[in-house]
Amino acid sequence: MQQVTKKDYAELVKQHSPGSKVIRSALGAFIVGGLICAMAQGLINLYKSAGLDQAAASAATSVTVIFIAALLTGFNAYSHIAKIGGAGSLVPISGFSNAVASAAMEYKDEGYILGVGAKLFAVAGPVIVYGYSAGIIYGIIIYLFRLY
Repeated sequence: MQQVTKKDYAELVKQHSPGSKVIRSALGAFIVGGLICAMAQGLINLYKSAGLDQAAASAATSVTVIFIAALLTGFNAYSHIAKIGGAGSLVPISGFSNAVASAAMEYKDEGYILGVGAKLFAVAGPVIVYGYSAGIIYGIIIYLFRLY
C-alpha cells in the first residue's frame, strides 16, 4: 500500500473540489434583491398614484410583498428564485414571509392546529417575541427620558 503525503492529499482535494462561484453568487444576490426592492418601490409609487399617502402606501406595499412571497412559496416558485438569488431573496419582508409559509406547508399533513399552527410559530414566534420586547424597552426608555 502506498503512503499518501499531506502535499499529495492537498493536491487531490484541490483537483476534485468544485470551484467557488463567489462572483456569480454575489451578482445573483444583487440582481434578485434589487429586483425585489425595485418591485416594492414600484408598488409604493402605484399606491401613491392611487391616492394613498406615504404611510398607507408603504403599509399596502408591505402587505402586497408578503402576499406575493407567500403565494410564490405555495407554488414552489420562491425556492427557484432563492437558488438564483441566494441571500438576495432574503430581503427581510419577503424572506420572512417565505420562511413562515414554507414552515406551514411542510407540516400541513399533521393537521391545522398541531401541524400548521404549531410550526408556523416556530419561525414567527422568536421574531414576534423579540419585536415586542424591543418595543417595550424602547417605550420605557422614551417614557423615562421623555423623548417624545
